[in-house]
Amino acid sequence: MADLAKIIKAYDIRGVVPGELNESVAEAVGAAFVRLTGAGEVVTVHDMRTSSGPLAAAFGRGATSQGADVIDAGLGSTDMLYYASGTLGIPGAMVTASHNPSRYNGIKLCREGAKPVGQETGLTELREMIETGVPASAAPPGRTSRRDLLSGYAEHLKKLVDVSAIRPLKVVVDAGNGMAGYTVPKVFDGLPIDLVPMYFELDGTFPNHEANPIEPANLRDLQGVVTETGADIGLAFDGDADRCFVVDENGEIVSPSVLTALIATRELAREPGANVIHNLITSRAVPEIIAENGGLPVRTRVGHSFIKAEMARTSAIFGGEHSGHFYFRDFWFADSGMLAALHVLAALGHQEGPLSHLLARYARYAASGEVNSEVADQAAATARVRDAFAGRPGVTTDELDGLTVQAPDWRFNVRPSNTEPLLRLNVEAADTAAMESLRDEVLGIVRGAGA
Repeated sequence: MADLAKIIKAYDIRGVVPGELNESVAEAVGAAFVRLTGAGEVVTVHDMRTSSGPLAAAFGRGATSQGADVIDAGLGSTDMLYYASGTLGIPGAMVTASHNPSRYNGIKLCREGAKPVGQETGLTELREMIETGVPASAAPPGRTSRRDLLSGYAEHLKKLVDVSAIRPLKVVVDAGNGMAGYTVPKVFDGLPIDLVPMYFELDGTFPNHEANPIEPANLRDLQGVVTETGADIGLAFDGDADRCFVVDENGEIVSPSVLTALIATRELAREPGANVIHNLITSRAVPEIIAENGGLPVRTRVGHSFIKAEMARTSAIFGGEHSGHFYFRDFWFADSGMLAALHVLAALGHQEGPLSHLLARYARYAASGEVNSEVADQAAATARVRDAFAGRPGVTTDELDGLTVQAPDWRFNVRPSNTEPLLRLNVEAADTAAMESLRDEVLGIVRGAGA
């Protein structure tokens, strides 16, 4: 058996195929998952990687060996798994490594109703069960059946966002050879959209660029096609299509914080006073705009497990992250890049101006983006930053996630990576000059003597 401690991460299972993750491991995970959940039925979905189909089948064999029936939904996106789990009311598994290189694969798990499974909500117990040996079941083996969920998924999303009366739009979509190439045509079917597809061929080797739109280099092709074709908007999805990034008509990358503010405003228009989640890396404009629109901003740590837990606790209507994940109460508190895209298209299509004008009201501050520094002693570097800013007039600090330092017209956060010797810095200020000056000051402290 592979080293499970190496491949069972905070939120999912992920490793190199076949050395770390193979069919034997996937079968054991399927068996343990049924024992963990007590499920009589589970659903599986998988992405386009060559190893994904066989791994999903192996997971299914493990599940049926414990007496559970398996609904094999075949190809799909991660948010299609959430749709399946939510509508069917059963646990499920998505075989994908999202944006990771082609040599990787993984398994994302959820309980019935798309409730997340992480280290604190089942993954640790599942690992221990596999390591000690999953007990054989006395129940008769379950059965596997195929079911096409794509049409139902697409129709469900379009019931959650009113896109029926939008004006005609030219939309460029970069699927990155990932699952958006499979789901976008069905979701956009029947809408007044002139679709310009990029890299829709399903190919887990990612021959054009990494399916990771948080990296600006992976958006350059999309930016070029948007401006060359005179499109109204560009959309980019990651490999399993649960994250969405946007490019405006000028080819400019739109901050996920701006999208969070836009979608929050739309959701609050139909439910004034609702809670809206934002993590501490999103722009300070986000809680300002939430409050201005009658909502209650709720701040969380970075990471989808924290967001989902806080959304469920507060019954928040919506949540957004700087990483391009957007969460919806009406979608079982789960994230959906496609649902976020439909919100942006609806907002754009129900007015006549260009996207850049529509979004200008939501962009208030200059931001650095995430700047990484390799630091041997993260705690010592963070302490140097804390000491350097302590006692300055009007400055406050907190340590919800790393160190956040703020003043009336600027703020920054430094937090350690969970997996690498890196400190991640995000800076925001009233204008670009002030942001760059603050960024350089903090980086000088982080990277200074003893770093």
